[in-house]
Amino acid sequence: MKKLPRLSVAHHTHPANRYAAGPLDRADHLRHDAEAVLDLMARDDALFIPIWQQTNLVDYADDGIVARYLSGAEGRIDASAAWIFLGLDGQGRPHFALDLGQEETPPVAGFGVFEDLRKVGPMLSHEAGAILAYARGMVHWDRRHRFCGACGAPAVSSKGGHERRCTNHSCGAVHFPRTDPAVIMLIHDGGDRLVMGRQAVWPPGMHSVLAGFVEPGESLEDAVAREVMEEVGLPVADVRYHSSQPWPFPSSIMLGFSARATAEEIKIADDELESARWMTRAELLASPEDESFKLPRPDSIARRLIEDWLDS
Repeated sequence: MKKLPRLSVAHHTHPANRYAAGPLDRADHLRHDAEAVLDLMARDDALFIPIWQQTNLVDYADDGIVARYLSGAEGRIDASAAWIFLGLDGQGRPHFALDLGQEETPPVAGFGVFEDLRKVGPMLSHEAGAILAYARGMVHWDRRHRFCGACGAPAVSSKGGHERRCTNHSCGAVHFPRTDPAVIMLIHDGGDRLVMGRQAVWPPGMHSVLAGFVEPGESLEDAVAREVMEEVGLPVADVRYHSSQPWPFPSSIMLGFSARATAEEIKIADDELESARWMTRAELLASPEDESFKLPRPDSIARRLIEDWLDS
């Protein structure tokens, strides 16, 4: 089993997950000043991260894949494109997400190739992956809040693209970017085994740990216990937090946990999983990584949970 290199980020007590701990200062104090944001966008050193449909712009180089940003002049080619202020990098350069829409062909050409971040993310640098994921997530939210969810009136962008305000004065609702919390958990027996499951829609052979969305009125620990019981019929104890990961596919934050099963018999919920079973460390370390059995994608917190458990 090929393992990813560990990523060290200074303000984290443990290595950061892919797409987390991005390098941008989100500069909330600047978002309130519309003129200041427009001045930033007009700067020659402004960088634009284009999103077309659900894809990011990259370049294929001899030594791998790199994120392709548009310069200030390039980013202003399409005056109709929606933009969102993302923040400032370490050199003070402003970064903006640029929504190029859903047309059949991108309105800009010759700058690189638009690819799904799920395809190229593991091959990008950690910093570039985090910026592209941030831009993708913000554009996804912005596209789905062009109208007020309370009254249906048009909602206009404000605060550098981090708010949508209802234009109906009798409503006046303000909408903020949202992300959907989901728990993802490695279930072990307290010894040498963990539970691996598979959904029918996944690529051939892929197995992973269990996961599910947090529901209203429950804590994260409650969500872990409920999802495990629903999917494989196992009660759990010793629920422990591991780490989290932004997962903009399309708009989740994955909250990683481990927990110990207090029973052994797996009872698969057919509407949740195609299969599930206990597996030993030796079996996982001998994973063939082919269509008969493969581990989760290398940029996922699922893979991180498994690798950390194998190292424990």
